[in-house]
Amino acid sequence: MRDAFSASLTRLALADPTVLLLTGDHGYALFDEFRRRCPDQYINAGIAEQNMVGMAAGLARAGFRPFVYGLAAFVPIRTVEQIKLDVAHDDLPVVLLGDGAGFVYSHLGTSHQSTEDIACTRAIPGLAILSPADRHEMSACMDHAYGLRRPVYLRMGKSDRGDVHSAPLAPLQSGRLLRLRKGRGDRPALIATGSMVRPALDIAQGDLDASVWSVPIVKPLNDDDVCHAARTSNGLIVLEEHSILGGLGSAITEIVSQHLPTRVLRIGVADRFSQHCGTHAYLLREHGLDIDSVRTRIEHFAAFPTSGQATT
Repeated sequence: MRDAFSASLTRLALADPTVLLLTGDHGYALFDEFRRRCPDQYINAGIAEQNMVGMAAGLARAGFRPFVYGLAAFVPIRTVEQIKLDVAHDDLPVVLLGDGAGFVYSHLGTSHQSTEDIACTRAIPGLAILSPADRHEMSACMDHAYGLRRPVYLRMGKSDRGDVHSAPLAPLQSGRLLRLRKGRGDRPALIATGSMVRPALDIAQGDLDASVWSVPIVKPLNDDDVCHAARTSNGLIVLEEHSILGGLGSAITEIVSQHLPTRVLRIGVADRFSQHCGTHAYLLREHGLDIDSVRTRIEHFAAFPTSGQATT
């Protein structure tokens, strides 16, 4: 997925000389090809992420298309005020790229883990939020972000969990959910984003036989798509490598509570910090986001259906 990101960025920069990459002293190997082919469109702003976002806002005002890259713990978390006031307030076409979202930088501890980035950015007016699940969604999200010509936060989580699509995608439509699997209407549907889409597909097979929806565009969400997923299933289960507070699960719950009340199980990070450092796989187990823990919670949820029959 990271290779797809780098290739997409290089392709966009070659086609449009106003595309600039700003990095906070990160990602050198990732951007080798970009620096080789677009050396004049690369800016290392140093370890000064807040200044970097302000610089990107100024460049956008001057007619450039800045892509701002950093670790998700720093872009957007360290730079929320600059994103809000310098970029979003004036609706500038700046794309913010947060790499390593969730528990990716596991051994570096809480300071480098980012499980609150969606919550911190979702309430900023006018800021779109993208969260691709594989290389195909990444390429489509990069094109979508460039085409929006408005503030965008693109969240990059674990990059090696495998494809969820078998081929490149058609251009994304704003807020639309992507159905990856059609399951039984009397089973709960799985709605997932980013690194949790692959586990959702794996769990949905077999006896559960559940529908699976991927959400590459977390904000805005299409209310009709969310309600359709609710109507054609018996409850919704939302999976994300993010806090259960303020993330995709919260957004889904807000929509169905207004239009179509239904059960929603939010599977994500509880309201606590990690207790220990370890590998990405270890932290998923600690927070109950590993396959076995998630499957157990889903099976328990599915065992208590709501009244009424879902339609297909």
